[in-house]
Amino acid sequence: MTATVGDFVSPGSSVAIPDGIEAGDGIHSDSSGSVAVVTGTLVQSDGTMSVDASRPSVNSPQIGDVIIAEVNRLNPKTAEVRVLHIEGKDGGHRDVPAGKLFADIFVTNFVDRFLPSAGDAMRKRDVVRARIVELEPMLKATTRDNPELGVLHALCPQCGEDLETSSETPDFNVACPRCDYTGYRVLSNGFGRGHVLGSDIQSLNRPGARWSSEAESMLGHDGARPYLSPVADHRRGMSHEMPDSVRRQRAAQSRGGGRGGPRREMHPTTCTLCGTKTKVPFKPTPGKPIRCRDCMDKVKEGKASKDELAKERKVLNSARAGAEESMGLKLFVGGVSYDATEDDLREAFSAHGELTEVHIATDRDTGRSKGFAFVTFSSKKHGLAAIKALHDSKIHGRKISVQESNPGGRDRKRRRRRN
Repeated sequence: MTATVGDFVSPGSSVAIPDGIEAGDGIHSDSSGSVAVVTGTLVQSDGTMSVDASRPSVNSPQIGDVIIAEVNRLNPKTAEVRVLHIEGKDGGHRDVPAGKLFADIFVTNFVDRFLPSAGDAMRKRDVVRARIVELEPMLKATTRDNPELGVLHALCPQCGEDLETSSETPDFNVACPRCDYTGYRVLSNGFGRGHVLGSDIQSLNRPGARWSSEAESMLGHDGARPYLSPVADHRRGMSHEMPDSVRRQRAAQSRGGGRGGPRREMHPTTCTLCGTKTKVPFKPTPGKPIRCRDCMDKVKEGKASKDELAKERKVLNSARAGAEESMGLKLFVGGVSYDATEDDLREAFSAHGELTEVHIATDRDTGRSKGFAFVTFSSKKHGLAAIKALHDSKIHGRKISVQESNPGGRDRKRRRRRN
């Protein structure tokens, strides 16, 4: 078949060039006829026919794009989804580059509600609508804060039937019309309707509500993988016996053994941004930001106001100053006479405040003084006063130098020289 203007051609395609028209870019003509030498669309302009070899733009997601994706894998705290379509883009249905083919949805970005495990609200093979929020180092998406986002289609994990919305039991918002399966999904208003939005069904997600006692006992606590939680399991039904291997693993973890180890201790603290009480799995450091989950998301998304951040800085500076004072101050004392004892130093320095430690460095083999010592004050203010008063003073007839101790200072210098 001979191609004419407007046809899509590839190398070797026969091209019909009308009389009076010349062959242009992308077309080879000789006595036997004309053929295309590149892939593109035939165009004609100013008496010349050529091949427009322009290519469609790369179909790569950008921040703010809404995607249709399929849940590919469930991890303890994330759902990995495979991008199928990008809405609102020409050619958004085309395959995306391999490096942008998968996106992670973190469990806190599912819905405005506490979820211990990613498998508590999505299952493998669920089709979801999500919004891209990060591009690097990998794609990240969210289904929060918009009723159009969430699960669009889900299959019953027991029999494979399409699930339908259900409000019969709190926290179990989908049910199978064929068997007795019920479960929870983060539902979009388009659930069960394909890409067409339906009525508002966000109340079935119960945002901000506490879990019912029945659902609470079946959630994947402690970041359990989906197969450790009956409600999160995508291979078995709601009720099934826990495998022996999992039962042994959980028993080992409860005793402090196994790969999971003992459960981490939670430390009570106060959010430095909003002031609410919260708990963290580490001992808080005074002067360092400690934020609740909502405030972490607010700062990450750039929604925290300047006034809120300024107020937090004041709180952090105050806590840092208080911590420094309570931690005291360790001083380095150089030029110490070899005849001076720790009691001599204690007598000289204690006049300026309470001491917690006095130590003269000695040679490990001979036990003789090395000529320097460390003195620790319980109060930083008193330690600074001692530096001002005793620096360049004399003990046993020898002038001493007093300054703040630099932990690991000598080691740091040695490392610097090696580098």
